[in-house]
Amino acid sequence: MNIVLLEPEIPQNTGNISRTCAATGATLHLIKPLGFSLDEKSLKRAGLDYWDKLDLKVWENWEDFISHNEGAHLWFASTKSAKCYSDVTYGKDDYLVFGKETRGLPEPLLKANYDRCVRIPMRPTLRSLNLSNSVAIVLYEALRQQSFEGLQEEGQLTGRED
Repeated sequence: MNIVLLEPEIPQNTGNISRTCAATGATLHLIKPLGFSLDEKSLKRAGLDYWDKLDLKVWENWEDFISHNEGAHLWFASTKSAKCYSDVTYGKDDYLVFGKETRGLPEPLLKANYDRCVRIPMRPTLRSLNLSNSVAIVLYEALRQQSFEGLQEEGQLTGRED
């Protein structure tokens, strides 16, 4: 799976998403401009010590991303979609695209791809969910549909009492 963040603004969200991507084996694509430096302390802290386990790709802009990922099967997450994220079938190499925290994805991009837009149901009086939570919700549904291939599904107790 692939997670695409178009112009993310908050380093802690991107750090949390990087940790989720490392834990699931998803590739994280960051599309500039970024609202932070990749060296920022809060970004690194939120990602913990998982950075060396992350497949990270950084693109100069949307056109750069598209030109290097021709034929990619893209899904666009937006509160403006009529289609629920759990009502579509995801492929194991699909790209889940999320917009910036303050504005989401650009409306022209959504209009051009409306049949590929999905939303997470929520109360109508609220604007949106946190970006890192939204990524986790949609990514784990896509992974569930793939039977969590390659992921450990069972934990084991260690015998520790703390």
